[in-house]
Amino acid sequence: MSVRRCWRLVLPLLATAIVAVPALAQQPTTSTPGAAGSPSPAQKKPPAKPKPTSSKPAEPPAAATGGVKPTLLGQYGDWGAYAASPGGKKVCFAIAKPASSETVPHGKTRNPAFMFISSRPGEKVTDEVSIVIGYPFKPNTEATAEVGPASFALYTQQDGAWIKNVSEETRMIEALRAGQSAVVKGVSAKGTRSTDTFSLKGFSQALDRSDQECK
Repeated sequence: MSVRRCWRLVLPLLATAIVAVPALAQQPTTSTPGAAGSPSPAQKKPPAKPKPTSSKPAEPPAAATGGVKPTLLGQYGDWGAYAASPGGKKVCFAIAKPASSETVPHGKTRNPAFMFISSRPGEKVTDEVSIVIGYPFKPNTEATAEVGPASFALYTQQDGAWIKNVSEETRMIEALRAGQSAVVKGVSAKGTRSTDTFSLKGFSQALDRSDQECK
């Protein structure tokens, strides 16, 4: 099994430990207006880290992380930025739960769903998009992620989904940064169809913070 594929199986367990806590409170993000004009080289300063909201959500438990508790870097709107070092290998990620979820037939229960964008500098992996849907996907089926007018095919394995065409991952990140919401659709092994809508409020700030931690 490749290192990249191995992490694709481990990271959903890491993120599951985080979403096991109550839903994170939605808080407005903090922004700083830019100054007009371009500064001279002598005036340029390193970019400031994005400021998290003042209210810190509950800390995630250490379950499923090999005893390593993920560290909250900051909560930005509907997205949190975290870092952890399971097995001594650093991983940073931005993560969010769906703002709304629907299933057909209605009323079907499942584990929490979430989307997270992870970076693993030791493997030279940056901003890998992963989705855990909360149920085993129907074998040999694809899921889809729609961000505005753009649609991305996702390959599925167990309860996880990843972008099918890796060359489109950068375009998907750009769409997520520019979008208002992402809609993920899939089919379970039992034939249940799900639609999860993720708010993208705070996505860019959380991802920037995550990327800064794993440069």
